[in-house]
Amino acid sequence: MVEVSPNANPPVCKIMDYGRYRYEQTKKKQEAKKKQSTFQVKEIKVRPKTGEHDLQTKIGHIKKFIGRKDKVKVTVIFRGREITLSKLGMSLLEKIAEETEETAMVEQHPKFEGRSLVMILAPR
Repeated sequence: MVEVSPNANPPVCKIMDYGRYRYEQTKKKQEAKKKQSTFQVKEIKVRPKTGEHDLQTKIGHIKKFIGRKDKVKVTVIFRGREITLSKLGMSLLEKIAEETEETAMVEQHPKFEGRSLVMILAPR
């Protein structure tokens, strides 16, 4: 005898094979887990003086990650006196957002975290 619904008034019980009942419950949990959507946060790092061709390569990687339904954290790292080039870093992130706007949307707009400028892109 297996208690099916303990919260009902009176509680509902059923005569069945308990091993089979537990097996069916685990199968239901596995199916629910399969249908969950999972994603990762990938990170792309660039510098303020990154060349055009290198930047296009990085944008290609971003598009590939977005295509796989992952979020992308784009980081512009400033070293030493490069911190004075913060406007250049902002324009770099704006360019990346503009080039990936058909597949990605900006989830978190560019902001400073210490000596780096961070923006997060998510799939549309």
